[in-house]
Amino acid sequence: MESFFHSVKLNKELCVGCTNCVKRCPTGAIRVRDGKAFITKELCIDCGECISICPHHAKSAVVDSRDSARRFRYTIALPAPSLYAQFNNLRDQLPVLRGLYGLGFDEVYEVAKGAEMVSSLTDQYLREGKLTLPAISCACPVVVRLIRTRFPNLINHILPILPPVEVAARLAKRDFCAKMGCTPEEVGTVFLSPCPAKSTACRDPLGFDKSAVDLVVSIKDVYPTLLAAMKRPDLPEYGELCGKMGLGWGISGGEAASLTHENYLAADGIENIIRVLEDLEDEHITGVDFVELNACPGGCVGGILTVENPFMARAKMQRMQKNLAVTGYQPRGVEERLLLFDHPIQFCEVLSLDQDLATAMELLNRIDEVESRLFGMDCGACGAPSCRAMATDIVMGRASEDMCIYKLREGLAQQTDKEEVLV
Repeated sequence: MESFFHSVKLNKELCVGCTNCVKRCPTGAIRVRDGKAFITKELCIDCGECISICPHHAKSAVVDSRDSARRFRYTIALPAPSLYAQFNNLRDQLPVLRGLYGLGFDEVYEVAKGAEMVSSLTDQYLREGKLTLPAISCACPVVVRLIRTRFPNLINHILPILPPVEVAARLAKRDFCAKMGCTPEEVGTVFLSPCPAKSTACRDPLGFDKSAVDLVVSIKDVYPTLLAAMKRPDLPEYGELCGKMGLGWGISGGEAASLTHENYLAADGIENIIRVLEDLEDEHITGVDFVELNACPGGCVGGILTVENPFMARAKMQRMQKNLAVTGYQPRGVEERLLLFDHPIQFCEVLSLDQDLATAMELLNRIDEVESRLFGMDCGACGAPSCRAMATDIVMGRASEDMCIYKLREGLAQQTDKEEVLV
């Protein structure tokens, strides 16, 4: 049974029913009824578009607080590559990594190291012909959830290698326990995330049974205290840094550029990735071996839980890359199985009108009929994102035609004409 955990929370007290989120949602998951928005959990993919567009702050991200880490004896910080791009005048990531120790973390493990391992294994699998082409990156949880609910023919194209944060969490906990002689239950891994979708992926993972990430804290929440901690003079040294390839995963095209294969496609922004997925499913895109898709504009640096302008963050990231080695982190003694999915991702049918084909076809005909009576304005004033969505709601008993302001105006005009004739 699908749980559909989501990391986007709606506060109805703050919602005024303005329909901004309705028109921005890429999957049509939001409706406004009785003056308040509500989110259809089966359709939500946690892209965070509604959070960024809501002028009344009625939507927010479900993440953990730093205080939640107190329940663990030890804590390991897992900084996302996009974290480094939030700070000015960095030649490399060392000041940020040392600053995390200043916040009280017992260990720091770069997610970019996990990214470099994923890139290396992806390259190997491409050379050995082990992937269904084009292979689609699974690094962005929004993309994975979008594919599994809307693009069933592309599910077997999803890269069966764990996302970098999961690889980093597993290896960080394993290595720390070996060094300290403690148990995994005593150690909490804390991912510093640029987006709410990562919170969903850790609480309700796809492709693996249990996440090794214990807590997800937003970059926005940790930024002020980390900035202050970076100025402390008593910070410990940090060991081996990741290279420019791992760091590049924070921006759109960075993952694809880390591969030796040149036949790749990279796109960012939710509308763009939907267009790419549609073209892939219709086989309009050919001759591509690897596809990198990021829901956030510009890549993870454009996540809504960051603090820096995404264009500035991208420029900072590229400047930092110039100062780093190409090869970077070289994993030692990592078994291949630790980097792979536990099981394939399954298609989740959420758009079906009815399990019975004949009934579904009848409903579809009725939707077409109702839509033909609407005005095709797609204005959103009815609380649905489009006239097609409104027609579907009407047929499924979730709305009525008089909720369309144009139908209402038409009805009032007809009533006025009748009254004038009677007079």
